Amino acid sequence: MIIRKLILSGTLLAVSLGGFAQQLPMPRNIEQAYTRGTRAEDGRPGKNYWQNTADYRIKVDYHPKTRLLSGTVEISYTNNSPDTLKQILFKLYPNVYQKGAARASSISPSDVSEGVQISELRIDGKAEDINKLRVSGTNLPVPVKGLAPNGKSMITIKYSYTLNEGSHNRTGQVDADGAAFIAYFFPRVAVYDDIDGWNRNPYNGSQEFYNDFSNFHIEITVPKDYLVWATGDLVNAKDVLQKKYAKRLEQAEKKDGILYVIDSTDLKQGNITAQKASNTWVFDAKNVVDFAFATSDHYLWQATSLVVDPKTKRRTRVDVTYNPTHKDFEEVVHFGRKTVEAMSYTFPKWPFPYSHISVFDGLDQMEYPMMVNDNPLDDRADVIMLTDHEIFHTMFPFYMGINETKYGWMDEGWATIGEWIVTPIIDKSITDDYGVAPYGALAGTEVDLPISTLTTQQSGTSMFLNSYPKPALGYLYVKDMLGDALFEKALHFYIEQWNGKHPQPFDFFNAMNTGAGRNMDWFWQRWFFDGGYPDLAIAKVQEQNGGYQVTVEAVGSKPVPVNLIVTYTDGTTQELHKDVSVWEKGNKTTLLTVKADKAVKKFELRGTHIPDSNKANNVYEVKQQ
Repeated sequence: MIIRKLILSGTLLAVSLGGFAQQLPMPRNIEQAYTRGTRAEDGRPGKNYWQNTADYRIKVDYHPKTRLLSGTVEISYTNNSPDTLKQILFKLYPNVYQKGAARASSISPSDVSEGVQISELRIDGKAEDINKLRVSGTNLPVPVKGLAPNGKSMITIKYSYTLNEGSHNRTGQVDADGAAFIAYFFPRVAVYDDIDGWNRNPYNGSQEFYNDFSNFHIEITVPKDYLVWATGDLVNAKDVLQKKYAKRLEQAEKKDGILYVIDSTDLKQGNITAQKASNTWVFDAKNVVDFAFATSDHYLWQATSLVVDPKTKRRTRVDVTYNPTHKDFEEVVHFGRKTVEAMSYTFPKWPFPYSHISVFDGLDQMEYPMMVNDNPLDDRADVIMLTDHEIFHTMFPFYMGINETKYGWMDEGWATIGEWIVTPIIDKSITDDYGVAPYGALAGTEVDLPISTLTTQQSGTSMFLNSYPKPALGYLYVKDMLGDALFEKALHFYIEQWNGKHPQPFDFFNAMNTGAGRNMDWFWQRWFFDGGYPDLAIAKVQEQNGGYQVTVEAVGSKPVPVNLIVTYTDGTTQELHKDVSVWEKGNKTTLLTVKADKAVKKFELRGTHIPDSNKANNVYEVKQQ
């Protein structure tokens, strides 16, 4: 998720890389996972690593006029843990709109609902007494006799709820004509992991999500003329689309060019879907952490595809579906295509992992597996940055299975650095420094908590700083320190070890150390765990041997790169750079030698992605003779 308008409110273990590694402060519950062997000190999953999973078969009916969604979900849940489970915890995310629910922000009174209504719940054939269910907000714990290790449980739930009309928070009706983006729409089994056991953190509309990797087979029934876009592959296009539109979609999957699956003429003529009272759209998605869908009977549909893996020639299709009145969306298919290309070949230089990505014209700025719900924006640069940020989330959290609820920085930070890098690839005239200035202004104040603070313990400005700019800067500084090739090697090691699993922060730190062959705990400690603020100063300038020696002092304790701009009296400039490792030994000063064969006007410390909490000490004006 990204917030384009920011409102500022008032182990202990050693990584075996040769020699003694600085020890990072590890909470006891995390340390126990290493003791049990579910996680390894070199950043790999441990020999005893496990995670639970499920197969979901879901049938839902959605009625745009009434916004009623009803259906049946069948879950085959596998307990791969070493524990016998005495209860199964379900997540009912739509209950954030339920009367009396704890919410991070207010909603329209008209959207206050009765929440998810369960009419039947069976576990291994045994019907539960619906009247005895004890729903607690978005959590529903159900006692069971005991699900043994390696055991499976068959669960059937019949349910319904009314989708919110306004108060759009990641899901809900989009416009008065019936378009809707529908997420978190089915009861699911919560994550049971080796760190916390059941994920009991309630959803209040603020923190994001944590779900197990599962397989989904979903049948979505909507009225005639409504199209559906969703996570997963549409397996019955020829049954729900008229022949020429199904053919266009097939063409889009094979060609580099951009085409309209549905254009303005098609919308006027109608007769796009099979002409039955309703149509059932069937989707399959394998090994993903969630499933979302969107529907409309009046949206344009553009599509293109590209090769994302040159070894296998595998292609990814990029879809953009939007209201014809929103002209800013006309270029989004280009931005989406370039983002997928950049992710596959430039950064993180990993083949885009899914068969398609669909950008839907909605009312939010939110990501889902293979889906994006983006609102219209007036500024073209904002449209580009929003598009690439949300698509970048495909890798983090979805491909990596990150616990966003607790560790928002492990996905938003990556989407932010991805946005910084990809945006200039799409349009080199744009300088993307999202969040850098706010961090510089607020670093070291009461609202500036360590990044390692759990996201569940933060809100507002603190959560923004620690989820977006601060971790992104940390990743960028490590990239600068290692160089592109070694950073890519380290990042790919992390991805290879943990994609399709559930990494937590120490897995990331240790994997990066191992992948780089370099202990970087000094930096992880100071940037992710310690307080402080970034502040470099030009402490002294001395003429020396036909040039200058510039002493740069680290006034603040946060280590940042040194970027010295030398401006000559003729208007030309020179840039000298030292990466963040210049502060590794704990020194407070560093020297830069400037060989000047012409008169210097001034020296200045500045850089697009180098925040500084006190810029008054960043400039030294040379007295002219």
